[in-house]
Parts: sequence; C-alpha cells; structure tokens
Amino acid sequence: MRYFSSVNDLGSLQLALHEAIEIKNDRFKYVELGKNKTLLMVFFNSSLRTRLSTQKAAMNLGMNVIVLDVNQGAWKLETEHGVVMDGDKSEHLLEAIPVMGCYCDIIGVRSFAGLKDREYDYAETVFNQFVKYSGRPVFAMETATVHPLQAFADLITIEEHKEVKRPKVVLTWAPHPKALPQAVPNSFAEWMNAADVDFVVTHPEGYELDPRFVENAVVEYNQMKALSGADFVYAKNWSCPGVTSPANYGQVICKDMGWTIDEEHMSWTNDAHFMHCLPVRRNMIVTDNVIEGPRSLVIPEAANREISATVVLKRMLEDLK
Repeated sequence: MRYFSSVNDLGSLQLALHEAIEIKNDRFKYVELGKNKTLLMVFFNSSLRTRLSTQKAAMNLGMNVIVLDVNQGAWKLETEHGVVMDGDKSEHLLEAIPVMGCYCDIIGVRSFAGLKDREYDYAETVFNQFVKYSGRPVFAMETATVHPLQAFADLITIEEHKEVKRPKVVLTWAPHPKALPQAVPNSFAEWMNAADVDFVVTHPEGYELDPRFVENAVVEYNQMKALSGADFVYAKNWSCPGVTSPANYGQVICKDMGWTIDEEHMSWTNDAHFMHCLPVRRNMIVTDNVIEGPRSLVIPEAANREISATVVLKRMLEDLK
C-alpha cells in the first residue's frame, strides 16, 4: 500500500480487521519491520490523538519518527500555484515537499479544510501535492475531506463491542459554536457503508454530506426516528457541506440544541453505545451524563487509533521491501 486516504486503499476490510486484532494482541510483533526506516509526520493543524497514536504506532514497528509542525518552527509555506510570493510566506510547498521526502521513508500529512472554497478543499490540494511531489508513500492523518485513521479505529471499536451480528449505527449531527470540517463524518460514512452494519445518517436540512461518502446510506431528518433501535450512536458536528446550498459551504446554519445527545436521546435507542472522535464540546455535542456513562466508548475508540495507524504503517513498510 503506497497511499492511504480511503477504505478502498485497504483491500479486504475483513482482512484488515483481522490484522488489527492480531496487532492489538501483540503490538510489537512486527517491531523489526521498521528498523532503520523513518516516518515524517507533517502537521499543518493541531493534534492530540493523531500525533500521539501515530507516533506510538511507528515506534511499535521500530521506526524512527520526525515530527514537523509547519506553523511552529518552520518557514511559512505557500500552497497556491502561480502566486507572487511577496507576502509573509517564505517557501513554496513545491520545494518543501521533495526536500521533506529526502529525509524519510513514509510521510503522514494532516491539513484541515479552509472552509472557504469547496472546490479547493474537495480537490484535496495539499494532500495530493505530497502524493505527487514527495516521492514517498503518503497517508492521511486527516485532510480537508477525510480522516481515515479515525474511521478505521471507529470500525475496530464497533467490531469489538457489537452485541448483534449486524448492528444499527447512526451518525448524528450535533450543534457546535464553530464551523468544523466534514472530514470525520465523511470518512465515518464511507467506512460504515463498506462494513456489515445498518447505517443511518441524521442531520438538519442543509447539512447533507457529499454523495460520494453517503452513497446509499439512509438519510433521516427526524433525529428521534433515526435513533430508534440504534446500537451505536456516533455524534459529530460538521459545517454546511455545500451540497444542496453551495453558497453556504463551511458555514454554521443551525445551532439547534435539541440535537444535543442527552439521556433522553439515548433512551430512544437499543441501549446504544455512544461514540465521538474527540475532542468534544460537552453539553453541546453530548451531555456529561452520556459521555461519562457506562455505554460511552470514547476512550476505547481513542485507544484504537494506535491500532489503526499500526496496521496502515505496517502495510506501507511491507511494500517498501
């Protein structure tokens, strides 16, 4: 596997899940695989779980790790092509990327959506420049539109905690004071569509996710109806994706606190597990009682980020041989 940003890059999902369980049972089984290999993690945006879990995964595989925080300790990078660089950006990404590739064997990239230009964001401009110019295998540590390491960890968590063969999984929008990208819900939808689950998406009108990720999932605007009988509830905010209202792309068009997941919402479910990628705005996305309750999986979910990253890096290292 040379590039990773989608569930389709993994091949057989069942084999990937089997590999994840194998690695979880022995995290250092492949520690020799990454000997004398270097991972470069490039962060254009802040991180906690992604940074810690991916670095730990690389260490599990015996790799050296370099972390570059682009906005803290590096030249400011220009990402647009054809611009006159007479501002505060001293280096162009088109020179910086091949230089980065000189110092490593694999590159992980984290770069959020700008939420101003939908075409630019959904073209994955920054991530694809690394793919094109680095000369190295590249994987997504969250991009403008996807967060596959999170979605893979989410699926591992569901597989570990499901109590029926084909659980009902509901992705529900929840309110937030700021405009957030669609990367997490996009990837969650993509991965759930590929998994053996009954998948439903619920949100206010105007928050329709891109069809390439939603595919044939059930979209239900009535949150109570959507949550009825759910085995897993995945709450997440996202800004307007601009699918039905392009002029509103990246905007907050609803702050209805009636969508906040509380004990009443969870009572509509089949005693569902609660999930969220973290960080979470308590008492906006979810109430204290729910996130601290016995059916909350937010910590096991975060812990599985190490496992999903280890599987991805293992496969990339195997292809370097």
